[in-house]
Amino acid sequence: MTHPAEGTAETGRPGAPARPGGLTAAEVADRVARGQVNDVPVRSSRSVREIVRANVLTRFNAIIGVMFAIILVVGPLQDGLFGLVIVANTAIGIVQELRAKRTLDSLALVGEARPRVRRDGAETTVATAGIVLDDTVLLALGDKVVVDGAVTTADGLEIDESLLTGEPDPVLKRPGDPVMSGSFVVAGAGAFTATRVGREAYAAQLAEEASRFTLVRSELRSGIDAILKFITWLLVPTALGLIISQLAVERHNWQEAVRRMVAGIVPMVPEGLVLLTSVAFAIGVVRLGRRQCLVQELPAIEGLARVDTVCLDKTGTLTEGGMDLRELRPLADGGGPFGERADLAEALAAMGAVDVRPNPSMQAVIDAVGAPPDNRWRVVDSLPFSSARKWSGVWFQEPQGGAAAWLLGAPDVLLPAGHPELGEVDALGAQGLRVLLLGRSPRPLDDPGVAEGLQPLALLVLQQRVRADAADTLRYFEDQQVRAKVISGDSAVAVGAVAAHLGLPGAEQPVDARTLPAAGSDGLAEIADRTSVFGRVTPQQKRELVGALQSCGHTVAMTGDGVNDVLALKDADIGVAMGTGSDATRAVAQIVLLDDSFATLPSVVAEGRRVIGNIERVANLFLVKTVYSVLLALLVVFTHVPYPFLPRHSTVLSTLTIGVPAFFLALAPNSERARTGFVRRVLRLAVPGGVIAGTATFTSYMLARADTATDLEADTSVATLTLFLVALWVLAIVARPYTWWRLLLIGAMGGAFALVLTVPWLSDFFQLQLVGVRGPLTGVLIALVAGVLLEVVWRVIVLRTDQEPAAGGRPGATRPRAGQPS
Repeated sequence: MTHPAEGTAETGRPGAPARPGGLTAAEVADRVARGQVNDVPVRSSRSVREIVRANVLTRFNAIIGVMFAIILVVGPLQDGLFGLVIVANTAIGIVQELRAKRTLDSLALVGEARPRVRRDGAETTVATAGIVLDDTVLLALGDKVVVDGAVTTADGLEIDESLLTGEPDPVLKRPGDPVMSGSFVVAGAGAFTATRVGREAYAAQLAEEASRFTLVRSELRSGIDAILKFITWLLVPTALGLIISQLAVERHNWQEAVRRMVAGIVPMVPEGLVLLTSVAFAIGVVRLGRRQCLVQELPAIEGLARVDTVCLDKTGTLTEGGMDLRELRPLADGGGPFGERADLAEALAAMGAVDVRPNPSMQAVIDAVGAPPDNRWRVVDSLPFSSARKWSGVWFQEPQGGAAAWLLGAPDVLLPAGHPELGEVDALGAQGLRVLLLGRSPRPLDDPGVAEGLQPLALLVLQQRVRADAADTLRYFEDQQVRAKVISGDSAVAVGAVAAHLGLPGAEQPVDARTLPAAGSDGLAEIADRTSVFGRVTPQQKRELVGALQSCGHTVAMTGDGVNDVLALKDADIGVAMGTGSDATRAVAQIVLLDDSFATLPSVVAEGRRVIGNIERVANLFLVKTVYSVLLALLVVFTHVPYPFLPRHSTVLSTLTIGVPAFFLALAPNSERARTGFVRRVLRLAVPGGVIAGTATFTSYMLARADTATDLEADTSVATLTLFLVALWVLAIVARPYTWWRLLLIGAMGGAFALVLTVPWLSDFFQLQLVGVRGPLTGVLIALVAGVLLEVVWRVIVLRTDQEPAAGGRPGATRPRAGQPS
């Protein structure tokens, strides 16, 4: 039997030996021909068929379609304009979502993991879908395991399987051990042979769903669905009563009865609400795509609008990935044969040569000290850097003949509290510098007390490159009442110095995470809520801090680029990964910044606020129409009078007071943070606003009917005038706070209706004719009274809204939202 260390692994398939040189090109081609390839499609969006079906086959399109077919039978054509509007709306929805699909698909290809494999004895990079059965896949720190396999070589290889098993502790892997797709490397390096690829892999379905562009599981869409279901149940009995009523009233003219019945049913349907929701989300995706921002889950755009706390990792976020070794400072008490700077640099070079995938700190050391001299430092054992340990180590046979463990890592972790060298470390950290300690220990690397009795030899002073745009981005968050918190594995003093340099409030009082209370305690939540900077945070503590902030009622976004951020990214309300970060962070994040630009975050947050804030605006318009339409239908049923409008009247009213304005309002800038309770807030204005509009319209209609000098067309014209003025007032409320283009929009809609009334061919086409002075004047006065009532209702709503807590749970934490005064 071959020993595992010799390179043969149990792969789970008989006759699948490890291949040190990997597959040959001919073997790869043979497996591709046999379909033994990792062909799981990476889906970032719905298919074209799904997009068309979702936009066409809706319950309300079915209702409108039936009504349109009826009008085509009874005529005339102008009463069927609402059907053409639905066709146009559906086409717009399809086109916009197809645009979003193209954007997402192209960005997904850019952000896709590119695993490294060994073929024909050489290392090469392939697409995830290019891996074939028996491929030798290489692993290094931060890599995601993309297919199932068995380990063939391992150099301190530790794999985190928490996303699959829920177990937080990393698993040390040895040759022969299985690895599962969906896990990721947290320490060391190695290789494995692919044993299950494509849809046979353990986490293939999980990986597909993780990157899928979804339209579900959001408060906004759930709220809209709940409203639509209620409207559907309300619509059926109301429509039946209206049909019976109109047939009884217009018993000698069934075509007129049918037309007025259709005119009563069609406005009840908020047909454009779902459309504009999809369009707003889709355009948000396209806009973010232009900024190299990949949205992997659509509800993330909504979640961004609710964020009130953003947690940042210092390295790679506030600072750039690269670092520079500013000074190698031998310690006075180092002594012995390794007190010279040249000897220390030589040892560091040997340590750097052992690290297969150096992190930025080690890379800066390697760049400064160069390659090690041949055969002087013989490696016996090594332990790669781990975020949990915060140090790496190598056991050397030293040039002088001795043997020892050389450790490189955080001084405050390797040295005991109160050690005299820590004062110098703190002084350097206060200048925003990063400090590592190089030390020598006689204990082996697998000894839990290897750092005890460590002989400190030198301090390595590294300078991080602060991002030029970091200060402006932090100021944006402060202006928008979004609290930024820096959570880093570096020294608390060093992190605080960088954050203070960038102007982060509270950075002067950093907290060392090693002093934090246990997870789940009230003390942790209180400290997390009031502190801005945390240092020496372990990956598990990052997760615990996110949970503590959420327990305080905050909506938390977490940014990160390394494997130490994965657990926190997964638990945060919104996870934001850097494009050049590890495969694991990109896999669990909802949003990926492909250009690694921290300055993109304000645009991302602003886009989320624009989408959800504007959807709330237009939802008010659509639901006010639904409420007044249902009320008018019920009043008509109980009073046995002809329905006030024909379908053409409903079309012009909906177009000018809802359709066109809603399209512009849904795409306008909006920087106010969203809050929970979407349905409740929308109904606050929609129900009283609809009742006021419906009552005012029916009152003016009945007063006009009492005038025996007018006919039904004149009565309908007065009712149409009243309803338009009240609906325009509702639009004026929803459009606040005013800007020049919003005032122009309201004025344009009023001017367009004036043209319909005054241009002869338009008034004839829409069958609107104001007769005399008393009827129209009465309609205008009733509309003014209704407008005053709307203002009173709106003021009451604003007062109640100001008493409510914002998304972060603090009353008064947000400024006025859509439709509220500035």
